[in-house]
Amino acid sequence: MTADRTKRNCLAVILAAGESTRMKSSQSKVLHPVAGRPMIAHVVDALARAGISDIALVLGRDAEKVEAAARNAAVSSSVHIQTERLGTAHAVLAAREAIARGYDDVLVVFGDTPLITEAPLVAARDGLAHGADVVVIGFETADPTGYGRLIVENDELVAIREHKDASEAERAITYCNGGLMAIDGRKALDLIGRIGNSNAKGEYYLTDIVEVVRAAGGRAVAVEAPEEELTGCNTRAELAVIERLWQQRRRHEMMLDGVSMIAPETVFLAYDTEIGRDVTIEPNVVFGPGVTVESGAVIHSFSHVEGAHVSAGAEVGPYARLRPGANLGEGAKVGNFCEVKKAEIGAGAKVNHLTYIGDAFIGARTNIGAGTITCNYDGINKHVTRIGADAFIGSNSALVAPVSIGDGAYIASGSVITADVPDDAVAFGRARQENKEGRAALIRARNQAIKDAKKKAAP
Repeated sequence: MTADRTKRNCLAVILAAGESTRMKSSQSKVLHPVAGRPMIAHVVDALARAGISDIALVLGRDAEKVEAAARNAAVSSSVHIQTERLGTAHAVLAAREAIARGYDDVLVVFGDTPLITEAPLVAARDGLAHGADVVVIGFETADPTGYGRLIVENDELVAIREHKDASEAERAITYCNGGLMAIDGRKALDLIGRIGNSNAKGEYYLTDIVEVVRAAGGRAVAVEAPEEELTGCNTRAELAVIERLWQQRRRHEMMLDGVSMIAPETVFLAYDTEIGRDVTIEPNVVFGPGVTVESGAVIHSFSHVEGAHVSAGAEVGPYARLRPGANLGEGAKVGNFCEVKKAEIGAGAKVNHLTYIGDAFIGARTNIGAGTITCNYDGINKHVTRIGADAFIGSNSALVAPVSIGDGAYIASGSVITADVPDDAVAFGRARQENKEGRAALIRARNQAIKDAKKKAAP
């Protein structure tokens, strides 16, 4: 035994073999996303941040997909298939081969608790380092109904009492079992192997390990985690609650770090959203995965940003959509009802309104007029539009890729550009206007005659 956790190795066993029947889903519940990422990936990430490098995945349904979702460069994982469902202790023993390799600590967690952070995991391991055989992670709650109570006496955990079995005094206890625990790795297989199944369901419950430890003269303790971190997921409604809690936590962290959110409850973030200081986010903004927003930028209301980079001082929206590959330079602007996909927008360039820019390179300080579109798709392949610096693209222009427009060039409004435009040139790509005097009256008369004829023929 050593009191220094950093000198102890650890195996984390993730239980993720449930059938997910209450989710009513075609896939395992641990594959359902929270903040755009499978919930099991959040659990693995917390383990990695806690310094745990070895993981045993106990899987059942969708094993290959779950294994892929749980991959993390910081950890080494092994897969163990649970073929029978005989309780949590039985599930842990599905990873017997991994546990038997010899670890100082064995940590048991669940794949459907994506709000868990590294802090309680570290605290549980510290408990083992200080001599406990088992450390249970618990939580305080205002309403403990239905939860197993943690019975603590003289700083030791003496029992986990299920609600239905608890006395009146025990039901008044608000310290409850969170399900996660750490076990002395040298004793784990022996302790779990002693757990019996003499209960109504005939199952092997991991919570019984507390009584097993004490009967063997060992010591069990409990450490506390915030209630929300231990929130599990069995239904779509619970998944929505977890999403809400995750979003609240991440928004709060960002605002403490210098991000301004006018109506934070209306801003939705992805697991990897990066936002710099002094960024302002207006109401009703959604960030998909892969977004970085640098300091001083403004994201206006009702914008959707995914897979994009917004440089310092740039503006997006309102009602803008940045799709994957959009890269806005410093001070650039993408305005209302614009869509940008796989395009570089140079420093100080403006794509102000009602415009689509896809597969393009826009030079610094260039102005893109309203209604401009880059015609990047020919039905089979995508093609690139290149526009130089300080160019001016007139409103309602169609730029048919592949095409290049030089520095300082002007495109006349309403043009269809199909050939390259040199530097400082003015391009007209439209038919010459002709006025037909009196023709409008003739057209109106003809149309009215057709309308009258239809009325007359009607039954």
